[in-house]
Amino acid sequence: MTTLQAIILAIIEGITEFLPVSSTGHMIIGSSLMGIAEQPLTKTFTVAIQFGAILSVVMLYWKRFFNINFQFYKRLLIAFIPAAILGKLLNDYIDMLLENVLVVAVMLLVGGVIFLLLDKWFAKAEENGSDNLQSDKSAFLIGLFQCIAMIPGVSRSAATIIGGLTQKLNKKGAAEFSFFLAVPTMFAATVYKMYELYKLEGAFSSEEIKLIAIGNIVAFIVAAIAIKSFISYLTKHGFKIFGWYRIIVGALIIILYLAGIELKMI
Repeated sequence: MTTLQAIILAIIEGITEFLPVSSTGHMIIGSSLMGIAEQPLTKTFTVAIQFGAILSVVMLYWKRFFNINFQFYKRLLIAFIPAAILGKLLNDYIDMLLENVLVVAVMLLVGGVIFLLLDKWFAKAEENGSDNLQSDKSAFLIGLFQCIAMIPGVSRSAATIIGGLTQKLNKKGAAEFSFFLAVPTMFAATVYKMYELYKLEGAFSSEEIKLIAIGNIVAFIVAAIAIKSFISYLTKHGFKIFGWYRIIVGALIIILYLAGIELKMI
């Protein structure tokens, strides 16, 4: 992996991690087209740079995270628990699904159709919805929605945003809670995966550490810009563009697959 390739992957991570478009699908396309999907560093790199994306949320919403608010942290914990439990129990099954790029493509397409309909389905929620969760039960139900994102291609942010809308959050509130929930969820998943990779591959070389550091910095900056832009766009224009985009990306993966271009899960 070159420095330029590391920067490109980090840009993809920063843009797609918090948007409802599936970072997994984009990483498949990006790494495969650059010919680095099978390199030993690529999987480690794509996991490690999630730290940068996580830090962007903490930086943008530092008042929420560092103001001691028991209710805020309690509801984050409640929403986090379902994915933590199911993720551990279904880890092998999830890895099996990750071997099939067509699962990613189909989930992108299905999610795209759903996103085309969201503005109509939740018009009342947008008019009367809240910026903040109203109950622990709502937090738990959003946590269950997050579990759907264990199917590759669903998108963690897509699942949790839809979950938030079902719990009477408006678009801004649903998106922001999705960002908040990403912090414990992605942190736990990243630490676990890095530990597993370390056991298999051992310590990183100085060159690998340099590339991972660059990737985290780029992912941090790009994710911060993406989050601010996403909230602004979403509140003004709704979900349709993300639906069409998901359909295009899902179709692209299928076209590349049928054309014989080898796409590798990372």
